[in-house]
Amino acid sequence: MKKIMVIDDEPFISMMIEDKFKDNFQVLSIRDSTIALDAIKKERPDLIILDWMMPRVSGLDILKSLKADPELKGIPVFMLTAKGQEDDELAGLKYGAERYITKPFSPRELLELVIERIGRD
Repeated sequence: MKKIMVIDDEPFISMMIEDKFKDNFQVLSIRDSTIALDAIKKERPDLIILDWMMPRVSGLDILKSLKADPELKGIPVFMLTAKGQEDDELAGLKYGAERYITKPFSPRELLELVIERIGRD
């Protein structure tokens, strides 16, 4: 089963995604942004769903570090964030996010986008 990593400090968001994705993917939830890169290196997810606004280390900083790492830069990242300004979206895409999805969002549509990008086992 393919692995999706959700990096978001809001438990409700992670639980909602886990519930919608559980039949198709293994979902790993990380709520502490300071351990996100280590978790990515250890788990090697097939796709990452990443929140921008988190305490201590922002999702954008995680994205920049991820895309700068030759071993991890190929992992697709979908930004899932409340930052809905056009400049924010352009920054997310500039630094390597494949999709930029604003909250509130449809878990079903997110699932379809993930399946479209990486398929399912």
